[in-house]
Amino acid sequence: MSITSESAGATRPWPADHIERWPIERLIPYANNARLHSEADLDKIAAAIRRWGWTMPVLVDEQGVLIVGHGRVGAAPKAGVTSIPVIVARGWSEEEKRAYRLADNQLAARASWEPDLLRNELQELGFADFDLGLIGFEPDQLETILAGLGSSGLTDPDSVPDVPEQPVTQLGDLWLLGDHRVGCGDSTNSTDVIQVLAGAEPHLMVTDPRRWCVPPDRYDPSASLQPKCASNARQRATNGGVFHRRAQQPSRSTEPPGSILREARRGAGMYIARNP
Repeated sequence: MSITSESAGATRPWPADHIERWPIERLIPYANNARLHSEADLDKIAAAIRRWGWTMPVLVDEQGVLIVGHGRVGAAPKAGVTSIPVIVARGWSEEEKRAYRLADNQLAARASWEPDLLRNELQELGFADFDLGLIGFEPDQLETILAGLGSSGLTDPDSVPDVPEQPVTQLGDLWLLGDHRVGCGDSTNSTDVIQVLAGAEPHLMVTDPRRWCVPPDRYDPSASLQPKCASNARQRATNGGVFHRRAQQPSRSTEPPGSILREARRGAGMYIARNP
């Protein structure tokens, strides 16, 4: 396959039409490369190379000077790589090479993430116990994304709707929301919890906002549920569960009997289920 150069008006091959294998020492870093990589950046790139191998050739000019791929070439020795796939930009002017070094980085930087889809993809990887550190996000970034901050929702996530005069949801109701199951009931009642879990075993179950555990006399000993106190709930939640801190509620509810808010508040906390 070939393209027509607008500057020269002549046909020349695409660099990616022909891939070569070069030793690392043959490659020459561009002296004025404006894209900087820290040692931490190179460590992350090296970890990705060890996990997935070399997935994209670097781009050089006919003298072997790098146009695209400085970070990967810098990380190659850390990953134990001595030779890599290379494509050569033949017939490019100095202006074209200088411009493409900038364009390759800046055009990619113009893209943005769709927050909900990104969070879902990361959650699926987390459920599969994949090492999220290989992807490139910093730990605090992952925490923010997985917590749902910056979501593109249409309403305030902290807003509470008015209580309807005739609430639809009643005690014992179970709502199916895609892969999620939401029950209306008492989270210290084993019958209500079993209905929501549907056989799943949660990584973390929070039922008492004060003690983070269930009073022993509130669960049926014959049930398969064996919740335990979580002395460090956030630590356990990062291992695949869900961390939740409920705002303290008044001991007496002003909502009418049967309302979803009243029934949610009369429970001691919440229960969590995850699909197997």
